[in-house]
Amino acid sequence: MTKGIKLDFSKTLQAVPDIEDWVRAIIPRLSAADRAVRSKRDSGVLGFFDLPYLNRGKSDIKNIAEYINENFENMVVIGIGGSALGNRLLHGALNHPYYNQLTAEDRRGCPRIYVRDSIDSDSLKGLLDILDIKRTAFNVITKSGGTVETMANFLVLKDMLVREAGSDRAKKSIIATTDASWGDLLGIARQEGYRVLHIPENVGGRYSVLSAVGLLSAAVSGIDIEELLSGAEYADRDCNGGDPYQNQALMGAALQYIAWQRGRPVSVVMPYSDALYHFGDWYCQLWAESLGKTKETDDGKIQMGQTPLKAVGVRDQHSLLQLFLDGPDDKIFTLFEVEKRKNSFVIPAGDKYCENLGYLGGSTLQKLLDSEFRATESVLTKRGRMNYKITLPDISPHTIGQLIFLYMLMTAYMGELFGVNAFDQPAVEEGKKITYRLMGRPGC
Repeated sequence: MTKGIKLDFSKTLQAVPDIEDWVRAIIPRLSAADRAVRSKRDSGVLGFFDLPYLNRGKSDIKNIAEYINENFENMVVIGIGGSALGNRLLHGALNHPYYNQLTAEDRRGCPRIYVRDSIDSDSLKGLLDILDIKRTAFNVITKSGGTVETMANFLVLKDMLVREAGSDRAKKSIIATTDASWGDLLGIARQEGYRVLHIPENVGGRYSVLSAVGLLSAAVSGIDIEELLSGAEYADRDCNGGDPYQNQALMGAALQYIAWQRGRPVSVVMPYSDALYHFGDWYCQLWAESLGKTKETDDGKIQMGQTPLKAVGVRDQHSLLQLFLDGPDDKIFTLFEVEKRKNSFVIPAGDKYCENLGYLGGSTLQKLLDSEFRATESVLTKRGRMNYKITLPDISPHTIGQLIFLYMLMTAYMGELFGVNAFDQPAVEEGKKITYRLMGRPGC
């Protein structure tokens, strides 16, 4: 039987007793937000809804993944923003935590995976120091085909590859993932004869992880992309309708929106699982770039949005929790727990030199982690800090697919509640134009 992830806001009710009155008061707005999102879906505007169902795209991805597996020892993903963070999320959650350090046999013959999302020359040199460039596939990802950081890295690496391995080898080593109809990268790929995967026109970068953007490197490393998409499809069916008590994504948006209304403009995600470390980075881009907008009203301009913040339990109990508990009450917390882990370690009984630690003997690391989760949940609640939890039955392609879709849908709902376009990024575009001008791009 398929198990779904669960959102539990009972601690929010304890921490802020009148919160349910707030939820009930905005149910008409929540229902309207759901209708607006569904209308945009039906009109084809929100392409992320379609990603779990694009069978042809999956076939193309699997064919290229098989080609890479048969011919290369390494794969480098060249991208930035959503083109990189989604890849990090999938590999961090679903592969061995030290995947690249495993032997080829322990990786089941799959290539090592690296994500290049920096234009720092020193870090590029460090990557090249450990790669045999002739045995490396490069997947360059930019929907527009002209993202400056991505294309700069690509041009440097392409030039090195041609000089060291020849133009024919470069042609076989480069895969372009971009828009199907336009852009510099598409033109280069056609001219050079690269293999090409397409990003749907109606899917923005930060919503693209379940497209070829994230799925190719996932498939190359052996992640079950069918299960990943099946999980997203499960969440699509599960999160349906305008009743927040029946739609977890809508309830999550309701709690975040109410927190913002009540003077809590910071949204903290705190997973108690190292596998979800990169989920926090992906979430921060999704939430910030989608919702941080200035909107025009009859009363003037209003700056909207919450500031997303990533923390990781238990390590950030020793760095950020003091602020969370005694600092400003300006945050809402989402805690993540995992019910079943793949491994378990028993803490051995102490000896006469560590009698004070005897209480740990015979227990497990899992119990200790769970206890610390409960403790954090409890102290946040006692301090009146808004917090709720999301429980994953396990960490698997199916549950990660659910989690990704849940948050993309929650973000779409928040855009409607805020009255902003959650699918553009005008301020970022302004910064790009300045960069182009400084770099001497004609017409800028």
